Amino acid sequence: MKLLHTSDWHVGKVLKGVHRLEEQRRVLGEIIDIARDEQVDLALIAGDLFESYAPPPDAQSLVWETLLDLRDNGAQVVVISGNHDHGAMLEALSPLAAAAGVDVLGRPKTPADGGLRSIETKSGQHAQLVCLPFLSQRYVIRAVELMNQDAAQNAGTYAERYRAVMAALCAEFSTETVNLVMAHGFVRGGLLGGGERDAQSIEDYWVDASVFPPSAQYVALGHLHRTQQLPGGAPIWYCGSPIQVDFGEGGEAKHVLLVDVEPGKPAKVTQRPLTTPRRLRTIEGTVAEFRALADEVGEDLLRVVVTEPGRAGLANDVRDILPNAIDIRLQRSDAPDRAVARRSGRSPHELFSEYLSEQEITDERVGRLFDTLLAEVVEDQG
Repeated sequence: MKLLHTSDWHVGKVLKGVHRLEEQRRVLGEIIDIARDEQVDLALIAGDLFESYAPPPDAQSLVWETLLDLRDNGAQVVVISGNHDHGAMLEALSPLAAAAGVDVLGRPKTPADGGLRSIETKSGQHAQLVCLPFLSQRYVIRAVELMNQDAAQNAGTYAERYRAVMAALCAEFSTETVNLVMAHGFVRGGLLGGGERDAQSIEDYWVDASVFPPSAQYVALGHLHRTQQLPGGAPIWYCGSPIQVDFGEGGEAKHVLLVDVEPGKPAKVTQRPLTTPRRLRTIEGTVAEFRALADEVGEDLLRVVVTEPGRAGLANDVRDILPNAIDIRLQRSDAPDRAVARRSGRSPHELFSEYLSEQEITDERVGRLFDTLLAEVVEDQG
């Protein structure tokens, strides 16, 4: 049985005002082509299809078109919700998706109600697939316990109950079938990329890799954006996001995972690099140095750190040279931290002058512009 494992599409992502939809359209098209060329039996999408609970219509259209295209290429398609997805919305749409041949699970369910899926391929191979969407702390731990336990106790309760849920879902695994787990969550030991939300990447949401039983031949995870395998009794993999979601992921290669598996044997995993994602890069230097780099950066989206003193019009000069610079900032000096001076009794001119000094902005025109604006405000209030 051949699987394709992908997750964390984050369709609808906007980075510093730049909509990423066309990038996502290209990379999802590449994933569709890979699934077709590899004649994949089963496509697993392990959550975070969308960037937000209320994705715009064009984002929804792209996601559903991609799922349908994967299905039309002959793969069975199973989807779970992630922490960025509106699980209840996906669950409400699941009957329509099922009618189109796409299996969607928006909420955790018991094995009998759909938490354990039975999969049979065109060639007659049989798999049991455990599906566990993102489990929030509030969902697992009752409000009364949140109020009466400290953070460490809540973390222990969360991990303990997650383990119990996983054990119940995997209880019917058999040596006669391919046994698979798909889940969205934070497993201890996973390396963070830049795109995960801090609120879902704290100790309270971690579980240990030992929650996945050795009887599972492959564990398909979503949530962390780096492609990585975790140590455990079964092959446990994060496939990672298909695009560099933010600048914290700059330089990371992106993949889908192709998995060959048969009953009674560990899965064989191949990392398939994705070639279409637009790169995110951080570069540092002066305006003169950026001119020398302009041809090299191509279509990369840039975070630019300027190492020369600030002045009026500096950002515009950088954008003229590097049109894809979407985040421009001044490099702070390495001078020792100074105590924050008391602000009471100090004039606006003094405070603004100190701010310019801290930001290493030496252009006198900025100070004169501040004086003009301040005079206008004072006159209006008088």
